[in-house]
Amino acid sequence: MNEKDFNGYSETDAIRTQAERTDFREHSVPLYLTSSFVFDDAEQARALFADEVAGNIYTRFSNPNNTEFIQKLCLLENTEDGIATASGMAAMYISMASLLKSGDHVLASRSVFGSTHQIFNVIFPRVGITHTYVDLDSPETWEANILPNTKMIFVETPSNPALDIIDLEWLGKLANKYKLILNVDNCFATPYLQNPARWGAHLVTHSATKWMDGQGRAIGGAVLGTKELIKEVRFFARHTGPSMSPFNAWILSKSLETLAVRMERHCQNALQLATYLETHNEVVKVKYPFLPSHPQHELAKKQMRYGGGMVTFEINGGIDRGRAFLNALKMISHSANLGDTRSIATHPASTTHSKLTDAERSAVGITPGLIRVSVGLEEIKDIIADVDQAIGNSLLFS
Repeated sequence: MNEKDFNGYSETDAIRTQAERTDFREHSVPLYLTSSFVFDDAEQARALFADEVAGNIYTRFSNPNNTEFIQKLCLLENTEDGIATASGMAAMYISMASLLKSGDHVLASRSVFGSTHQIFNVIFPRVGITHTYVDLDSPETWEANILPNTKMIFVETPSNPALDIIDLEWLGKLANKYKLILNVDNCFATPYLQNPARWGAHLVTHSATKWMDGQGRAIGGAVLGTKELIKEVRFFARHTGPSMSPFNAWILSKSLETLAVRMERHCQNALQLATYLETHNEVVKVKYPFLPSHPQHELAKKQMRYGGGMVTFEINGGIDRGRAFLNALKMISHSANLGDTRSIATHPASTTHSKLTDAERSAVGITPGLIRVSVGLEEIKDIIADVDQAIGNSLLFS
């Protein structure tokens, strides 16, 4: 099968989709570091502001670099339209806030990123938007929790950090049955590994800061979806201002050209690390979508090309041993980021999900000693060697 057959992803589209070449005949698209654009005449200015013609007015609205980045993503995700944002969390927020109003209800997967929890638990209640959390591994409870005022379903799959999977095809049919907007955070998978729109998602959101950039250089996000929904999202963003900078759009667009080859190596390394951890007698539990031991292994293989670059595990000794492990690492970075060329280890309970209560963390599988590893592009023998020595040395300090 060709590249388009699996998820619609085309490496050629990622590489060859470019902004229109200027009179300078550049091979690589230039940076458009300008805050505004000039008009040919008064009539063109009027037509642009009236949305009668396409064109650039002001970089908060659009910019050739941002447009190129979004055109690539729409091709890779098989969506009709999209908008680039200043950060991943800006994308998550405007994908919901632009389409919801006071009195609306969101059905959300319980296992979502810590800041997304804060949107649901703290920010939305201030404006009268409510939510109900449901478990990714209990699909039978989803339909029962749809209310008369439910307007949107929001999920991460694979989830952060538990790496839970939900059947997107089933969820797409459920959303359409009740005429709900299905909004999928596809950050952990990227367009290369999974295309939610193929399975019925109406919106696909991304933190481009992670695997898309892939080198820890730029902050950005994206909201992709149907023309009808993105029109509302764009209006909201245009007047509230969470726009991506042209420089970051330029970086991220170039990064998409190597996404496929990078993700293949990330996934290859992650599977090997997960397989090694499963054999270690000090490791209590390992979770990785393409391990046969993963509860949704067959589902992951159905809707993902590979298992992704994230591995979670827990070693004997709980939180003290887990922190001792992080302190014993020599090569792997201890950081709250992910999706870098360099492997990164994180302790979610005390960092990314620290604002949740103990009960909330437990409900989404975040145990006190859970370690999340964003597996990088280093040689796998070096990654495993560092993890192995850290597990051993953590016994001395826990």
